[in-house]
Amino acid sequence: MTSFVKNSPMHFLDELNESQRKAAEHLYGATMVIAGAGSGKTRVLTYRIAYMIEKEIDPFNILALTFTNKAAREMTERIGSIIGGQEAKNITMGTFHSVFSKILRFNADRIGFPNNFTIYDTQDSKSVLKDIIKGFKLDDKTYKPSNVFGRISTAKNNLISPEAYCQNPEIILEDKQSRRPEMGRIYTSYMNRCQKSGAMDFDDLLYYTNVLLRDFPEVLHYYQHKFKYILVDEYQDTNYAQYLIIKKLAAAYENICVVGDDAQSIYSFRGANIENILNFRKDYPDFSLYKLEQNYRSTKNIVEAANSIIKNNKDQIHKSVWTDNQVGNKIKVIRTPTDNEEGRTVSSMIKEKQSETNSSYNDFAILYRTNRQSRSFEEALRKLNIPYKVYGGLSFYQRKEIKDLLAYFRLSANPNDEEALKRVINYPKRAIGKTSIEKLIIAANSYSTSMWEVICDFQKYPVDINNGTKSRIAEFATMIKSFQSEINNKDAFSLAERIARSSGIMKELMDAKDKGPEEVERFQNVEELLSGIQEFSNSSDEENPNTLADFMLEVALLTDADQDKSEEINHISLMTIHSSKGLEFQNVFLVGMEENLFPSQMSLHSRSDLEEERRLFYVAITRAMESCTLSYAVSRFLWGQSISCEPSRFIDEIDSKYIEFSSKSKSLGRGLSMKGFEGTRSGGLNKISSNPNLRSLKDVSRNQKTNTDDKNIKVGFNVEHQTFGKGKVTHMEGFGADQKATIFFPHHGSKTILLRFANLQVLD
Repeated sequence: MTSFVKNSPMHFLDELNESQRKAAEHLYGATMVIAGAGSGKTRVLTYRIAYMIEKEIDPFNILALTFTNKAAREMTERIGSIIGGQEAKNITMGTFHSVFSKILRFNADRIGFPNNFTIYDTQDSKSVLKDIIKGFKLDDKTYKPSNVFGRISTAKNNLISPEAYCQNPEIILEDKQSRRPEMGRIYTSYMNRCQKSGAMDFDDLLYYTNVLLRDFPEVLHYYQHKFKYILVDEYQDTNYAQYLIIKKLAAAYENICVVGDDAQSIYSFRGANIENILNFRKDYPDFSLYKLEQNYRSTKNIVEAANSIIKNNKDQIHKSVWTDNQVGNKIKVIRTPTDNEEGRTVSSMIKEKQSETNSSYNDFAILYRTNRQSRSFEEALRKLNIPYKVYGGLSFYQRKEIKDLLAYFRLSANPNDEEALKRVINYPKRAIGKTSIEKLIIAANSYSTSMWEVICDFQKYPVDINNGTKSRIAEFATMIKSFQSEINNKDAFSLAERIARSSGIMKELMDAKDKGPEEVERFQNVEELLSGIQEFSNSSDEENPNTLADFMLEVALLTDADQDKSEEINHISLMTIHSSKGLEFQNVFLVGMEENLFPSQMSLHSRSDLEEERRLFYVAITRAMESCTLSYAVSRFLWGQSISCEPSRFIDEIDSKYIEFSSKSKSLGRGLSMKGFEGTRSGGLNKISSNPNLRSLKDVSRNQKTNTDDKNIKVGFNVEHQTFGKGKVTHMEGFGADQKATIFFPHHGSKTILLRFANLQVLD
């Protein structure tokens, strides 16, 4: 055990302020640390773990859960620098998904999975669902794979099994009302297909962990006594499945410390439940509460402005965030005539400020509510030759050429992985046609086995395919078997390079390099992947080399925050506010501050939804260190027409002491206040159940009304518009592509809309 010199001039806890130190030193029992924005919560969590080990708590008994692998790595490195790297490595630390995937691999046989199960990403899952929907001969516009996947995801996160889903009368009624009565059958088939392929999606990693701990008491007992001390970062972002896992594991000793900020709970659309942090005291009545209220990030004006915003929320844990930093400039508000002008104005302001201060473009961020808002800023930045990066686009590991090679890696680890097999059985082309592949799929389904089992034994599983094709399929299977034989005994890079060459992928990309810059980039991307695998291989020791299976596990569990490697490049960051959480910038431009955009039009029907939008605004403001600018447009081009906009109510909620308007923006004065707001969800949202396992399912169905062809819209129809909400058609005119509808919207009056751009949804 690492020991510290008692007479050393400074103990590492001396680096903490009084509140931070008290939270770090309280090691036993249930503890909640409420950490305001920029208050150093990660430092407290890190130092608390280091202090636990100094106090001779065995690091093998510590479980620390984060929301990104990057955060876990940084904490491990920091703890290692304090108490020694070897002891830090003995802590079980990582994301929920990475930690529990390892537990599931160790116990996979108990729940009917192989220990080399594949982890499907969202693309894989949607591909499976697309096949199921097609196989059931259902309309893929009614049963959109993305919507179906979202519904299944919410069910899993609330621990609703396919059996429970199909037997719940309220869920059945809701699916009928949303014109998707086959949802239960699709959910059941999807789970069966995944299990047959030896695959789990991200939601399964939590779902099956709960099943494991529920159905196997000896497993629960083992991990309860292994993880005697549990720490959870960003507790406000946990969903029901995560909450239940933590509660079960902590039940034996109740040495649980959760760190978070209810004011930064912004992920309910992913299933996060703010009640987990608000009700912590009910779960652990003897808990200790510590508040970190000193902000080290932002100026006084920014901190006080943020406080004046969040105080409007009713459901919160009270705290008084403050700072010793300089007063700083007031928050600026600018108004522009149009959204395009907003892009030009903000870009010019950035150019001017960067030039005046000689600062890096990395010091600037443009934050928006929805991804579609980036267009006007990208155009304006390009015209000014300002470098920028849009975050939230296609990640490196989602590029086609990368997914192709990864599919070969996946097959080498788990040949039953049907999605990987379908992807590469004829790539590079080896004259195995689409019809033959479909026959293999049908045969696998009819024999209740995997495609791999079929192609390995055509005598046992007869398929109506000609002998030439069977021969080529057999050659492919032999190649995969040769890769498979080396998956656990060859280092990751050696096998990856062999697969890249033997599969024909490298030759395919090399031959295409002369066709243009895109083909060159694809080849370079594969080279970059192989370089990354070589680095991964080199990081292991000779006795226990990192295998390709180890690498695939790391890749499968990457979060969005782990995948970006461009911090060193000098550019402005463009991203949604959700993507900005956990980041900070010297200068923040928060754009599109308009009613129905921010707050979102979909959030205006209930207090809880509106309060989440306000928390999102709070998160956006508190990303700024030195300056924060808000902008809004008087009109915005949307769905083929110019729409009048009014400034967001959130601007009015900022105390006037901390805000200044440009000369064109002084006429805000709308006096909108949410005090006494008692709105409820509008009609058309079906109640599902008071059972917490079912409650959040209604949110999935909120946007899943059936699209109707515009030519079928008639006078008297009730419709919904993505910006104006619900309304009634009062007049129709024109024909074909020029057809228009006049619609009365209770909150916006009558609007005449060109139907081909309107994307209206009929509610009748």
